[in-house]
Amino acid sequence: MATILERERKDGSTAYVAQIVIKKKGHKPHREARTFDKLSTAKAWAKKRTKELKAPNVDFSKIGNRNRPKLRDAITSYTSENMNEMGRTKTQCLNTILEYDIANKACDDIRSHHLVEFARELGATRTAATVSNYMSHLSAVFTLARPAWDIPLDPQAMKDAFIVCNRLGITGKSYRRDRRPTIDELNQLMAYFEERCERYPDSIPMHRITGFAMFSTRRQEEIARIEWDGLKESTKRVLVKDLKHPGKKKGNDVYCDLPDPAFAIADAMPSTEDRIFPYNHRTISSHFTRACKFLEIENLRFHDLRHDGISRLFEMGLTIPQVAAVSGHRSWQSLQRYTHIEESGDKYEGWEWKEKLSLPAKQEQCV
Repeated sequence: MATILERERKDGSTAYVAQIVIKKKGHKPHREARTFDKLSTAKAWAKKRTKELKAPNVDFSKIGNRNRPKLRDAITSYTSENMNEMGRTKTQCLNTILEYDIANKACDDIRSHHLVEFARELGATRTAATVSNYMSHLSAVFTLARPAWDIPLDPQAMKDAFIVCNRLGITGKSYRRDRRPTIDELNQLMAYFEERCERYPDSIPMHRITGFAMFSTRRQEEIARIEWDGLKESTKRVLVKDLKHPGKKKGNDVYCDLPDPAFAIADAMPSTEDRIFPYNHRTISSHFTRACKFLEIENLRFHDLRHDGISRLFEMGLTIPQVAAVSGHRSWQSLQRYTHIEESGDKYEGWEWKEKLSLPAKQEQCV
């Protein structure tokens, strides 16, 4: 017996669930269910499948929806058996996918249009760039499912869905920020951070970390991992552990050139710990965000300091290979967007804080 149920999805659209229950003497009741976008399709499948199941030669011991792996099974296998350390964002994305209807769909039933519909659901509350990230992380599951665990996911369905989503604008590239701090904004931040350190001696020296981020072009996570053993005075280079890389989260350790102002700031820090800046990178970010809010500095993020530092190097006349040696970019093409500069020279030449930050720091601790 077949029944059709209507279900409202999170995006407000209607799904039609065709349910079949077949009772045959000597066997437990057999149940199957599939979800469709159109009522007519659901009815047609239910009619065809019911006829197949009522055939006299059907062996119910060899079929059953219970034995068909679902997408959530593939995702769980991927996350539990992946020996590579997954980033926090990828883990969060895959766990979020488990909350959607598609996670309960049998893997051998998933077609490209199901994936496009899932992307539409995501896009109802997320940007096209964020949807791209979700689909990219899910694509990794589709690639490994069949050869690794014999789970019947079709990688071609994912590839086709990507093409459709890109053409329809459901997915897209992220918006490239070009926000850079002004000298006045930096003066406010430096004064605020220094005053805080003087008032609370155990607080994080955010003025030094901010200056180092600007002149070294390092990300906050990388700054928090730098060790004294990796700082090479003779070559003015620093070992950046686990440098951000799209396909390698751990072990991507790279030596990067360290401009003089950045080296001077690092060298001025107290060498009481293994790390030069022995602080939690999330704490660094939250301190910076709170300071901007207090000072009413709008739309400025800690990562914008890296953009400012790379732009400054081009303004000073450095070539793409020279800048890449500092920033750690593997692809010079990624740096081309910084080469269209409107100013020249060192933005921070004569800036009072550049010299001030190179003075020896006190025994500062993380709170």
